[in-house]
Amino acid sequence: MHDRPNEFLVRTAPFADQDKQAVYRAIHTRRDVRDQFLSDPLPDDLVRRLLEAAHAAPSVGFMQPWSFLLIRSARKREAIWQAFLRANEEAEAMFPVEQRDAYRSLKLEGIRKAPLNICVTCDPDRAGPVVLGRTHDPRMDAFSTVCAIQNLWLTARAEGVGLGWVSIFHEAEVKAILGIPERVQIIGYLCLGFVEELYATPELEVKGWRKRLPLDDLIYEESWGQVGEGPITLATAEDLTLPGS
Repeated sequence: MHDRPNEFLVRTAPFADQDKQAVYRAIHTRRDVRDQFLSDPLPDDLVRRLLEAAHAAPSVGFMQPWSFLLIRSARKREAIWQAFLRANEEAEAMFPVEQRDAYRSLKLEGIRKAPLNICVTCDPDRAGPVVLGRTHDPRMDAFSTVCAIQNLWLTARAEGVGLGWVSIFHEAEVKAILGIPERVQIIGYLCLGFVEELYATPELEVKGWRKRLPLDDLIYEESWGQVGEGPITLATAEDLTLPGS
């Protein structure tokens, strides 16, 4: 521990209005991209910026459990795609018959179409066996890694890069393809590439799969299920004056 930690404190203040609006714009217009990727490769300096943003994420106990495995080769991406196809057939069979046509209509082409795939992993041993803040909830390393993915996702949106999160695969199969140690957990398999178009609202909502839940139904006061006297008024994406709008 540093003897004089206060010397590292710096003054802070709210962002300027335009900067705040840019943050909200990234949050409200971020999308899970499945099929709109362009084939153009991502420049190395751009990829580095995205990874630096991910690495700046908060982590419990400052454990920084994440690693980023970059996959560009067509051969590796094809092997991952085949693993996805096998799992996707299993997933389709889990849904009621009346939903299966809708499920099949959701194109998931990012693994082969996006020029860059990133497998984001979590090493539970990186900070040692006892980690500050993880002592009573062993999931905190995985939660921290998800924060890194969110940082990457929002930065990608700001850079004009689409990102899709693939979760339909057997972890052991993907680990074998990528040589990932058994103790290391795969948190997210991401597909990244430039995009010219994004859905105005989430694709699953556009295609009738699910609707966004009303926020007021999800806010309780003081105890579970206890609703406050009145709704909390929050700005929506439509209320914001966004840069360039």
